Amino acid sequence: MTRAQKTMVEKNLDLIFEFERYIAEHPSFAKQIPQDAIVVLQVKDDEAFNRWSRSLGEKQAKGEEKPVVHITISKMGPVRSRIEALEIEHAA
Repeated sequence: MTRAQKTMVEKNLDLIFEFERYIAEHPSFAKQIPQDAIVVLQVKDDEAFNRWSRSLGEKQAKGEEKPVVHITISKMGPVRSRIEALEIEHAA
């Protein structure tokens, strides 16, 4: 796997995680996605990623009779931790 491919895979995994979180918080949006659909994530103004993602979705859909849905992410908030409190204990 090339460095560029690894970058695309990592970005896709991050977006999948965020998309799943969004769906959990906005179930009405999820109702618009057909059952068993292949979801292709797209990012506004990132044509290299979008081409890669569409290609991946097309490969996945080949031979399948499942709907393909493109979801375009147009804005993301800052990455931050959800941890509200920590404690540290040093092992002996």
